[in-house]
Amino acid sequence: MGTLGMVTRSLTRHYSKKNSRPFKLHQYQSWRTLILEPLSSGSVQVRRLSDADSGIVEVNLHRPETKNAIGNEMLRGLRHTFETLEMDGDANVMMISSSVPKAFCAGADLKERKEMTASEVQFFVNSLRSTFALLEALRVPTIAVIEGAALGGGLEMALSCDLRICGENAVLGLPETGLAIIPGAGGTQRLPRLVGKAVAKELIFTGRRIGAKEAMSIGLANYTVPAGEARPKALEIAREINNKGPIAIRMAKKAINEGIEVDLQAALDLEEECYEQLLNTKDRLEGLAAFAEKRKPRYRGE
Repeated sequence: MGTLGMVTRSLTRHYSKKNSRPFKLHQYQSWRTLILEPLSSGSVQVRRLSDADSGIVEVNLHRPETKNAIGNEMLRGLRHTFETLEMDGDANVMMISSSVPKAFCAGADLKERKEMTASEVQFFVNSLRSTFALLEALRVPTIAVIEGAALGGGLEMALSCDLRICGENAVLGLPETGLAIIPGAGGTQRLPRLVGKAVAKELIFTGRRIGAKEAMSIGLANYTVPAGEARPKALEIAREINNKGPIAIRMAKKAINEGIEVDLQAALDLEEECYEQLLNTKDRLEGLAAFAEKRKPRYRGE
């Protein structure tokens, strides 16, 4: 097994444990300059922004013939992208968007699903669930840019992101019960954690689709903007994040994500641990110096 395979295997084992300590990815400094563009495939395209936006990575879904329905090839592309981003020390924030008009992601590819055996379906759904777990566990903040339909697995992917920005034309839903199944890639767990148990039950039991404004009103979306303007809004937020101390952002994400799953005292202990990891960083000293000198800080993630 090559180095990438060994690191990936270790990373997967790490994230299967609920409250394990963070993987020491900074030990693999040789991976800091990974070039992401070769990861791009027909259905998953990766672009690293440059100049002032260096540190922002955009993952673009591009499978127009199926409205970005997730088949085996797209699933492999997503997983490979998330695994590689987790090892890349130069990425500070990631956006997931779509190049297909009026579609973020229509969910699983049901034409492929129809040809699968029951065991193949189980393997695919388990792979999808673990891929979205990787997405949720990425050290860097993630933003779903939703224009048009985000249904089934498409919404489950968005739920795995830290933030969701919707154009007014967005349509969100988990319609699986209409197919005599349930959301199997995290929807039954992440949706109630965002919107509450009662609202999540109603949406999942009925399969009802909702628009962007309702999504925002129930806490599913962070922002609703005019149709076509979700990406500019997401980029605005990504730039704000990109200007902050990258280690601090990662520690804040860890403290929030892991702290919400334990009791308050354990969560406060985790917060203390995360804060302590920042005390001896060069970035912390740079922030204080920039404040005193009334200039913009130059953070290096050190």
